[in-house]
Amino acid sequence: MPIYHMKELINDAAVENRAVGAFSVGNMEMVIGAIKAAEELETPIILQIAQVRLKYSPLHLMGPMMVHAAQRAKVPVAVHLDHGLTMDTVKQALDLNFTSVMIDGSRFDFEKNIEITNQTVQMAHHAQANVEAELGVVGGSEDGSTKGKIVCTDPDTAKKFTEKTGVDALAVAIGNAHGHYQGVPKLQLDVLEEIHRKVNIPLVLHGGSGISPGDFRHCIQYGIRKINIATANFDSVTMEAGRYFRSNGEHNYFGLNEAMILGMYQNVKKHILIFNNRVPLKQIHSS
Repeated sequence: MPIYHMKELINDAAVENRAVGAFSVGNMEMVIGAIKAAEELETPIILQIAQVRLKYSPLHLMGPMMVHAAQRAKVPVAVHLDHGLTMDTVKQALDLNFTSVMIDGSRFDFEKNIEITNQTVQMAHHAQANVEAELGVVGGSEDGSTKGKIVCTDPDTAKKFTEKTGVDALAVAIGNAHGHYQGVPKLQLDVLEEIHRKVNIPLVLHGGSGISPGDFRHCIQYGIRKINIATANFDSVTMEAGRYFRSNGEHNYFGLNEAMILGMYQNVKKHILIFNNRVPLKQIHSS
């Protein structure tokens, strides 16, 4: 099956009133586990990796593996650079045939964010790839190194931003945060609803790890078509590896390999069932 574009998958999701899971990966086992869950549930997914993770999982190694896995999958899979911070990394991802990239200009002022987003759009669209940008300040950070304050996306500013940049998807800040939440997330669904009314492109929810299934479903009703899951993936893989080492008997790499695949598979499968917006939540909890 050919590799797919993010825009294709999220546009299809909009028609079916669901969201596409964008699952961050860091090694071969996580890629295998994510694809296994997607194929079992016959559901498209996005494989992604954030720039801050590349010191652990170099892009020149991870990128070709992600692309090859997408090409061999039995369901549509897109490959995405999450939170690109430099144009060099964005270009490297495009050269590796990633089908979408995110440039994170949210740390800059509005005009600078527009400027670097436009540069990215020009580069990516020339490579026939899609672009995601971010407006507002999603709390925390991808690697957990900071606990940045959340600044909700202004709906009118979001409308202006999308019109001036031509991005294919917009990540918004509505009380969501990267990493582990301190307490229960308090999403501003009224803000999301207003953004959805004013912005005519698919919306993206970052900081998905820790948000309740019910809130996920509410966000889908207000235009969220791509939901990022990173921390929960790494946690699930780590916990399953720990469970393996606490089990009786001898332990080896191949058993660890299977445990990490299982951890990723279980977490991706659970979130796909939520994001597909079909199965009642009480059935997911009991399964």
